[in-house]
Amino acid sequence: MNYGFVKVAAAVPHVQVADCFYNIEKIERLMRQASEKGVQIMAFPELAVTAYTCLDLFAQQTLLDNAEKALLKLVNDTADLDILTFVGIPLRTENRLFNTAVAFQGGRILGVVPKTHLSNYKEFQEQRWFTSALELQKPTINICGQEYPLDNYLLFNSGHISVGIEICEDLWVPVPPSSLLAMKGANIIFNISASNELIGKHNYLSSLICQQSARCIAGYVYASSGFGESSTDLVFAGNGIIAENGNLLAKSPRFTMEEQLVVSEIDIETLQNDRMVNNSFMRGAAGLLKKETQTIDFEVRVPGGFELTRPVDPHPFTPSGDALKERCEEIFQIQVAGLAKRILHAHAQTAVVGISGGLDSTLALLVTVMTFDALKMPREQIIGITMPGFGTTGRTYNNAVNLIRSLGVTLKEISIKEACLQHFKDINHDPSVHDVTYENSQARERTQILMDVANQENGLVIGTGDLSELALGWATYNGDHMSMYGVNGSIPKTLVKYLVEWVANNRVDEASRLTLLDIVDTPISPELIPADENGNIKQKTEDLVGPYELHDFFLYHFLRFGSHPSKIYFLAQKAFAGAYDNATIKKWLYTFFRRFFQQQFKRSCLPDGPKVGSVSLSPRGDWRMPSDAVSRLWLEEIESLSL
Repeated sequence: MNYGFVKVAAAVPHVQVADCFYNIEKIERLMRQASEKGVQIMAFPELAVTAYTCLDLFAQQTLLDNAEKALLKLVNDTADLDILTFVGIPLRTENRLFNTAVAFQGGRILGVVPKTHLSNYKEFQEQRWFTSALELQKPTINICGQEYPLDNYLLFNSGHISVGIEICEDLWVPVPPSSLLAMKGANIIFNISASNELIGKHNYLSSLICQQSARCIAGYVYASSGFGESSTDLVFAGNGIIAENGNLLAKSPRFTMEEQLVVSEIDIETLQNDRMVNNSFMRGAAGLLKKETQTIDFEVRVPGGFELTRPVDPHPFTPSGDALKERCEEIFQIQVAGLAKRILHAHAQTAVVGISGGLDSTLALLVTVMTFDALKMPREQIIGITMPGFGTTGRTYNNAVNLIRSLGVTLKEISIKEACLQHFKDINHDPSVHDVTYENSQARERTQILMDVANQENGLVIGTGDLSELALGWATYNGDHMSMYGVNGSIPKTLVKYLVEWVANNRVDEASRLTLLDIVDTPISPELIPADENGNIKQKTEDLVGPYELHDFFLYHFLRFGSHPSKIYFLAQKAFAGAYDNATIKKWLYTFFRRFFQQQFKRSCLPDGPKVGSVSLSPRGDWRMPSDAVSRLWLEEIESLSL
């Protein structure tokens, strides 16, 4: 496999009802197109060899005999192709007719999967012709003199790839065969189908496919009949749908007279990681998996020049369009609910927030304001403290003061300069030496002020640090690293920006809006080094540790999927094509892993805070790592990456 990806396809060929040899010509042509695209596994619709709408012609020996002959011709004519292919065909055995999917590759039939659940209601009458797989007695089927495996629970395995098959109606029952196949190891499910179109049915079907892929933690490839099926009573629009673990990857247009070949990639590595992490996946399997599953080996082709066609989101934490509005509202609700519970439990009268004029403290203040509004507590009981230091610029200072005032919060200004100078004198540190002692003493002085004011006012210090800073260790230990409740601890930096911008455009008055938008545009900085000669920010975080959009991308794929650095590098190249060159991505990827391992000790003692998304670094939940773990394996892999 290429970085764990398997290239799959759902094909919708033209058919002519009962014209088997015409149909296999169309199937072969799509197989060859798929081969040129590097497809490794593909499927055609239910009964594609004959067409689904043959009705009582399924009882005609001429049709059934020629269907078998056409199948063998298709298998032989495509012997030069190494795509594992599933095609629908009616086959006879045990004096009965079965609706089946035949698996073949490289000129060989590998096995046959009969349909389990026959649709026999309203417009469907499959029991008129076919028998359910539940009534099978023999484990093999004879096709033109040769015996092949026959079972509704066949698995086709190649290394880490395990493929299961179900047919149309099988998906629609309460416990689909794919659920059991997944617990037996199938990580890609193919469904060959002939589902007619009705008003509203397509949206339901799409949600059903995505939901089943999520329940199975699997890829799901659905191929359904299209143009050419009989329109006597029904219309078939042609559906090729590919989903993975709840996410729709690709789909074909409907109601087109063109043949369809829908191609995407299933990420086997991430699916297996999710199954391993989600240890409830196999719960209850012992009571359900009574039937033995037969496995059949196949060879998966790994073509050269692998190209990933599925999109890679450069900002996985931040949805776009209408979804962003919904996401922002939900995030604030989670943060507010968490903080409200903590304030009530602690019987706190106030909340103390250190306001720097930067993104993180701004978001923490906004959450605090929303919480006090929800609790019907006056905003004046929130104390916003601005603490100018040696690196504070006029821009950030003014934004901090203006925001506190426009939100109706109580403002306190406490300069840290004199206290820090006294501290430098006490420890015999030269204040002209702008080293880590110089910087961290300021962060710790600010934290001391916040803690002491909270004690004075019977309040809680609301933490401002975000998820990205925690991952990189970009916080002063026992300085801004510490608080009494950290509302931003699960919010990555890229999302902080969107949240603040969303509030600016949707929730505040004009004065606050202008201030918030200027904060969004301000360079990210701890402002612990004096400004330049023009009074501008001199210490820019992203110049020192790298772009946060890259680090958030690395963080997501590392924690969410446990991905190798090499795979993260490969995905980042596609996601940030044209924005960062390979050397830049590799440089900051190395920085990310080096800092992530070095800074774990800060994450091992984080304050409480609400989990917001699927990625979190709380030592009490999602991430428990030894503080002295060694990063050598990860860094050596990055060093070996080619540019």
